Amino acid sequence: MDKDFLPSISLRASRRAERNYLLPETKDGGGVFSAGGKLTPDCSMKIIWKRGFIRLVLVGGIIWMFLILIALFFHIWSCQSSVAFFTAFCNKESKVFGMLSTMGLVTMPHRCPIPVADDPNKVVIPKERSPERFVQNLSYVMEDDVPSNGSHLAPLFGGHQTWQERDESFKVKPAMKVHCGFIKNGGADMDPKDIKYVERCRFVVASGIFDGYDIPYQPANISTRSRELFCFLMVVDEVSFKFIKANVTVREDGDGGQWVGLWRLVLLKNPPYDEPRRNGKVPKILTHRLFPQARYSIWIDGKMELMVDPLLILERYLWRGKHTFAIAQHKHHCSIYEEADSNKRRKRYARPLIDLHMKIYRYEGMEAWNPLKSNPSDVPEGAIIIREHTALNNLFSCLWFNEVNLFTPRDQLSFGYVVYRLGGLFKFFMFPNCEYNSLFILHPHIREHSSKIEWVKSMSEFKKNPSLKETRGGLGLWTPYPGNLDLVVLPPVARTSKAG
Repeated sequence: MDKDFLPSISLRASRRAERNYLLPETKDGGGVFSAGGKLTPDCSMKIIWKRGFIRLVLVGGIIWMFLILIALFFHIWSCQSSVAFFTAFCNKESKVFGMLSTMGLVTMPHRCPIPVADDPNKVVIPKERSPERFVQNLSYVMEDDVPSNGSHLAPLFGGHQTWQERDESFKVKPAMKVHCGFIKNGGADMDPKDIKYVERCRFVVASGIFDGYDIPYQPANISTRSRELFCFLMVVDEVSFKFIKANVTVREDGDGGQWVGLWRLVLLKNPPYDEPRRNGKVPKILTHRLFPQARYSIWIDGKMELMVDPLLILERYLWRGKHTFAIAQHKHHCSIYEEADSNKRRKRYARPLIDLHMKIYRYEGMEAWNPLKSNPSDVPEGAIIIREHTALNNLFSCLWFNEVNLFTPRDQLSFGYVVYRLGGLFKFFMFPNCEYNSLFILHPHIREHSSKIEWVKSMSEFKKNPSLKETRGGLGLWTPYPGNLDLVVLPPVARTSKAG
């Protein structure tokens, strides 16, 4: 038994010797372990310090994230609060609020207070025009350039713009000549007495009624100063002119001008388009062409009753922030592809033509809106447009109108595309939708517009019934496009709003 026990002792002793041999040198020899195999005090402190530093970084990061979340939640809460003291902390114009709204974490009220000045009489009007940085000389194509192939084509209001001319028009240069409606013998003729009257107008509030949809609603809360400074011009076609005269009081001045309250009726003869909605885009987008002497203009749709003094509007949306163009953000949509889907669902125009319109934009590189874009949205509420008539703004308006002339009359689909094609040169102020709703009272149309084209579901229906095709507008949907659209896939659309 002693013999059996002795080998086990010798084996353990040999293993202990091996372990001792493998131990690092002692502290005196520069190692991290002492002779007993324990860590030296200096090394222990280093490990504790390293662990403590890591913990400190982690705790600091957690605290920092916690503070960010607190600030974010406070921002959300303050924006939704009904207490004026807390709502003052909410900046509804910031990109943070825009992202929160897009994510559905905050909701915009239908109406909200507008931070306008207190007194129109105290508003200081800029003496100088805004500087022209990119375009100094802008002229317009006035004669329709028709193909010389022996065929006779009647002059069109928007002209026969080629795809190459369209592409060149987006290349901003100091001197430019572009299509911008009002081609000779193309329609939209103004009466000479109205031409003479508008020559005196430097500040304009403009509106329009076509095909007898509405009657003029009188602006409210207009100061004496604004009454003297602004021309209130209601552009109408002959159908609407007769309808208005039959339903409201129209007075005539000594020069033959027709008036409904503050509104001076401006008659446009020979409507340029078959589609009344497309006719309505002429005064809305080409305000600078109709009223070339105007320095500033505010456009409002015909079914709106303006509730804010126009001087206060210019001060709030242009002069205060040194902007030259302001338009409201759409309530529901940020992407033109979302807006296009909504137009198809609500039968605002032919579904296959809306798809073709969007495929062309997609082929030309127009991405769906995302929060990384510099603009809060690609889709505006176009019923109110506030602008200074600078050369660049006039160019933008021409290009915007050309898209409406070439494709569908749904101008909200093309606004963001033109902004994209100008490559960031066109700057504008897109203000919150709740402020937009505080500028006016919206009245329903006297009657709703409807046309057969809105119910078309396929291209084959157009081929079977040629009378559905507009003869003077939407030429880009019928002229062969130079690119291959067969492989174009439109971005997927998430329907986030039933109302939209």
